[in-house]
Amino acid sequence: MEVDELRTFLAIAETGGFSRAGQRLHRSQPAISRRLGLLEQELGAPLFERIRGRARLTEAGRAFLPYAEAAMAALEDGRDAVRDLAGATRGAVSLALVGTLADTRIVDVLRRFARRQKDVRLELRTASSAEVSDLVRRGDATLGLRYFTGNRPDLVEQNVGSEAMLVIAAAGHPLAGRRVRDPRALAGERWVGFPPSAGDRDSSGHVLARQLARAGLDSADLTLIDSLTAQKRLAQAGFGVALVPETSVRDELRQGVLVALDIPSMRTAIPITVLHRRKGYLSPAARALLQLLIERAPRTRVNRRRA
Repeated sequence: MEVDELRTFLAIAETGGFSRAGQRLHRSQPAISRRLGLLEQELGAPLFERIRGRARLTEAGRAFLPYAEAAMAALEDGRDAVRDLAGATRGAVSLALVGTLADTRIVDVLRRFARRQKDVRLELRTASSAEVSDLVRRGDATLGLRYFTGNRPDLVEQNVGSEAMLVIAAAGHPLAGRRVRDPRALAGERWVGFPPSAGDRDSSGHVLARQLARAGLDSADLTLIDSLTAQKRLAQAGFGVALVPETSVRDELRQGVLVALDIPSMRTAIPITVLHRRKGYLSPAARALLQLLIERAPRTRVNRRRA
């Protein structure tokens, strides 16, 4: 089994097509097909089926995928370990994070890291929480920073802080500027939020459902929207109210197009988790960044008794 064959298989799986995989790897489509054919011949099973111009993993392809990802990630780890052993100081550390976590404190962490590791290139990419875990698992990112935990046995996940959740509404909402001690004042209000993730009791959708139940609003009209940006825009337009991470609406609150409603019974925070592969290699620079993230990640205290 050749490395090029594994790389070709992964490129097709990630891009969803032979042509796109060829563009990524700078190879012709016949060359991509030939390498995949050699791999399928060795494994004795087809790995993809073509449906409406897209390549979809077969059952054999889905079974083989995590092992191919682990093998390629291990090769990258080996290369980095040898470079470090040889005393190479230049290199890269990649961090995948949820975009809303790139606030002042995290930016300060990255600035500190850059000052201390002048010969190391820091590569950043943003993604959803689930995508952050996938990027780290595949070895496409060295470290990840996300909300909640993914509960994956192949990842080391450590809680490093939390972020407050705010109930947001359109500017001029009747409850703006008031402390709403009785959540029944929100009866009849439409809410927008994420759908609860199947098998994940700690998803944003489940957090909203739990908070509504605790406030006695579990029969509230709830519109499920799988986009944080769309939730903010709908709230801004007066379509409903939403429960969102504080950092995701700081600009809108500052601009006055959204307001945060003060509802003590709805106060909560969600955990922030840093993660890396359990058997992955962490260079000294990656360990230094990991330590900075652990020490300086945002921490929020939710006080439900404050008057």
